[in-house]
Amino acid sequence: MLNNVVLMGRLTADPELKQTYNGVSVLSFCIAVDRPYSKDGNQQADFINVVAWRQTAEFVSKYFSKGQMIALEGCIQTRPYEDKNGNNRIAFEVIARRVCFCGGKNSDNRQATNGNVTKDNSQPNNQSSPNIKPDESDFDSLDEFEGIGTPDDDLPF
Repeated sequence: MLNNVVLMGRLTADPELKQTYNGVSVLSFCIAVDRPYSKDGNQQADFINVVAWRQTAEFVSKYFSKGQMIALEGCIQTRPYEDKNGNNRIAFEVIARRVCFCGGKNSDNRQATNGNVTKDNSQPNNQSSPNIKPDESDFDSLDEFEGIGTPDDDLPF
């Protein structure tokens, strides 16, 4: 059987780390994952509930905040529950096994300051970075290398 999910989206709220009675870290959060554009051109998103445990939960809690892009790998898990009206329901959640940053440091217009993440409202710098391209002559010296003298069948790979 195969139950593997890979998602990339934005956190819909600041994550809040909680502890179980046994002191195990747990974090429930929601990410918005964009759908492809529909026929009428409107952007739609799916809101997916995610649960992270232990070090993964602590990592997300410490380094991510509302609106930040996040990539995760995990599995889908279902659990039954009873709603306020006494109806039996089933919740679908993604259990995150691995979590990664997405985009560059400033892709979300955020700066880290003393462990806190704050909005960066400064205007973009209008200076352009120099466009540096390698010169063909930079690669001429590569022909000067000599072989290692080991037959191919003696290599370990």
